[in-house]
This record gives sequence, structure tokens and C-alpha cells, in this order.
Amino acid sequence: MPRPMGPWTRAARSLLPQMRSWRQAFHEEPELANEEFRTREKLVTALRGLGLEPTVYDGFTGVLATIGTARSGRVVALRADMDALPVDERTGAPYASRTSGKMHACGHDVHMSCLLGAAAMLSRAGPKLRGPVRLLFQPAEEEGETGGAGPFLERGCLEAPKADFVLGQHVTPDVPTGMVGWRKGPMMAAADRFRIRVRGRGGHAAYPHRGPDSVLAAAEVVQGLQAVVSRARDPVDPVVVSVGMIHGGTVPNILPPEVVLDGTVRTFRPETRDTIERVIRKRVRHIVASLGATAKVEYHRGYPVLVNSPAVTERVVGILGEELGEDWLVELPSVVMGAEDFSRYLERVPGTFLKLGAGTPGLSGSLHSPTFLPPDESLVTGAATLAAATMGLQAR
Repeated sequence: MPRPMGPWTRAARSLLPQMRSWRQAFHEEPELANEEFRTREKLVTALRGLGLEPTVYDGFTGVLATIGTARSGRVVALRADMDALPVDERTGAPYASRTSGKMHACGHDVHMSCLLGAAAMLSRAGPKLRGPVRLLFQPAEEEGETGGAGPFLERGCLEAPKADFVLGQHVTPDVPTGMVGWRKGPMMAAADRFRIRVRGRGGHAAYPHRGPDSVLAAAEVVQGLQAVVSRARDPVDPVVVSVGMIHGGTVPNILPPEVVLDGTVRTFRPETRDTIERVIRKRVRHIVASLGATAKVEYHRGYPVLVNSPAVTERVVGILGEELGEDWLVELPSVVMGAEDFSRYLERVPGTFLKLGAGTPGLSGSLHSPTFLPPDESLVTGAATLAAATMGLQAR
């Protein structure tokens, strides 16, 4: 279908060479959660190049900048995450990661570049910009438990002036490049972590009857946790319980005294979240006791459910329909079990989180994979989306 070229899209396309340069610089030098020092330096340099004076912090790698500080209209906060993942890149891109075991496999390099592009356009908007725009470059989104949003909020990133709206976006290969996905209300799950330490006796593998055997007990726990999903909650209430790591033992002929299981729980309702934690603790205790073993369950609450404001989402969709064309917007059909600490901003300020299309069949891979490489065209759509939505929210 022909693609409309609204004013922000045209401006973003003219900025594509600069955004591509920013993106490649971020991509070549990825940094993990709470280690984004070089990334911070690059952001500070880019923001100063736009005539802005960014704020940095001791002991926190986030970067804050404000456009239009003297404006009196509604305040819009725009957020991009900064951190990479512990992944060995296999994209073959000329600007691939130069650091073994680290990669922007979740597209945060794109997010930062889109926000810088939007900042460049909004900085030039002059009197059309009615209120301040807060630029939030947030570290540690991938950390998963504390994250970077909480520490950023503690440092007043949505205050002085207080934000009226907050907007964010995330690339996804599930939406075609050039399109933007949206959803009102609950969109992404709450994410909790657990660690289960299963204790047995340990000893020679030839004499397991002298147990208890921590490996067998741990295996029974993994199996038993799936019954939590199938029998401890309403079947129409989305829940995921997954064990992602199992550690125990040193050689094949020794039964270890301890096996450690690490996993995640995803839920959408507060009462379900409480129920699943309670049932996991009870079920693990009973399973290991039936085999003569013991267990300690450590359970940590992570990111809350991401809930988009229906009113703000409707307004943003209307704005983007005029800028991008209604045919380039897609309502997401269902919630997803992934999690995002953008949810913490939405607990404080009404806003919405969008999905930025990066789908190119056979080329871009999947999120968190070593081959994930969103096309540069996503930069145009992402920057135009943030700029258009900001101006539209301030104007209404």
C-alpha cells in the first residue's frame, strides 16, 4: 500500500543519515544493564549537539534532558531504554558488536536513536511546541527485577515539571516494518523471579538409595510447577511458570547435595500473582518432602503489569492515523507474556506503550536472538511517531 508522508515522517526521513549513524555507534559498542557508561557519553554528546544540556547522575547511568523548559503547556515524557543483552551477535552487519558476548539483540539501539531523532525535530519546532518535553534515556530495562525505571523515578524524572503524559515504544518483528502496533488497557505481564534450592544428602551415584537425591527432587519440582499453571488458576487467566536455569553437580558419578532452580512467573491480575506465589511455595515444600529432601524458595516481585491508558491510547492512535495513515496502524490482538519496566511510569502518569514494526521476513530474526537486526526504516517511523504524538497530545 502507498505510504503517507506526514510532516513528521518527512522530517524524520531527512534525519535518517544522522539516526543511522547514532544507531550504528550504539550497536557497535553494546553495554549490559547498569554498565552503560560509554552509551551515556554518546547520548550526552548527541544531546549537546542538539543544543540541549543533559542531566547525568552519580551511581546511575540514566540521562535526562528537557526541551522547551520555559513552555507552560502540557508536559510529555518520552522514554528509550539503553542496555544490551549477553548475546553473541551473528547478524553479519558491518556495524556488528565489537564486544564478544554482548549485543543489542532487543533493539534498544534503535529506541535511543528514534528518541534522539524526535528530540532533533522537536527542538526545531519553535512556538508550535506548547509545553516541555522530557527525554528519558533509561538504563537496565533488561535487568528484570529492579530495572532502571524505578531508580529513575526516585530521581524525579517525571517531576519539576510534572509530566502529564508518558510515551514509549519497542521494536518488534511481529509487526511489519513501517507499521505501529497499539493496545488499550493491559498489554504486558507482570514478571516475578524465583530461586528454589533443593537440598538432599549427596553421595555416590551408585548408591542413590542412601539419598535423598536432590537431582530427582529437583526434577519432580520442575514437573510439579506446571500443575500450578493448569490447576491453580482460572484457565482464561494468562499465567506462565517457567524454569530457565538448573544448576547442580560436578561429575556424573556424584549426587550433589544441592540443586538450584531459577525461573520466572508471568501474570496479569494482582490476586493471581499472590495466588501463584503462595501455591509455588506450598507445592515445592510438599514435593520435596515426599522424597525426603528439603527446599528453600526465594521469590522476588519484578515488573508490574503494563497497562496503557485507554484515553491516551485512543488519542495517540488518532494522531498517528493522521501522520502515518490508518492503514499503517494495527491493534494488537492479545496481551503478551513479556514484561517491561515502562509499566512503572504508567503507574504514575497516564500514557501508552507502542510496538514499532521491525518485521522483515527472513532478515531481522526474533527478539533476543543473535540475528535480530531491525531495518533502518524503523528509525523513520519511530522518530516520527514520538514527535507527532508529542505535539498532538500538547495541542489537545
